[in-house]
Amino acid sequence: MSGDSAAWPVDLRGVTESIVTTRGPNDRWNVAALGLHAGDPVTARTWGATRTRRNFEERGRGYVQFAPDPVAFAEAALTVREERDPVLASADAWVEVEPERRASGTDGGTEWVDWALHPVEGRIERRGVRTTNRGYYAVIEATVAASRLGVDAYDQDRLRQRLDYFEGVVETCGGEPENEAFEVVRANVEW
Repeated sequence: MSGDSAAWPVDLRGVTESIVTTRGPNDRWNVAALGLHAGDPVTARTWGATRTRRNFEERGRGYVQFAPDPVAFAEAALTVREERDPVLASADAWVEVEPERRASGTDGGTEWVDWALHPVEGRIERRGVRTTNRGYYAVIEATVAASRLGVDAYDQDRLRQRLDYFEGVVETCGGEPENEAFEVVRANVEW
């Protein structure tokens, strides 16, 4: 895709982690992590009474972003972050989506909602060669484990073990951005 288009700006497979911004009642853009499930249509699941769920329900739009910045992702996953603009400066690509509620239920005492995400417009901001850094992916996996702490459906001891493991991977394999991102994890999660 070049320029603006009503399509996904990247190829999706399996579950692709992204950052989503949704406009809140204060007209600021809430920043959160969102796992995208490849398919036609692309879908996502929100867990609990999150800001993303509320904003999808009340405002019906959001901006899904693909940003390789581990700090931005850790903050999106584990903190409350709001911005004036919907697209983050670190986004390599983005797509504005209209969410369509498809299903809902409860799992392990936590409510969930499945959304079909329909692209409205998107843009590739940057192209480039990306390298594979194990520390980056360890940060992503650590935020997933951290977000499940305190949810009865998950083995809490196993999640803590995973966090310890990912911390070691970041220390061994990560660079400065990955170590800074793991500081966000440590500051927001006790394990």
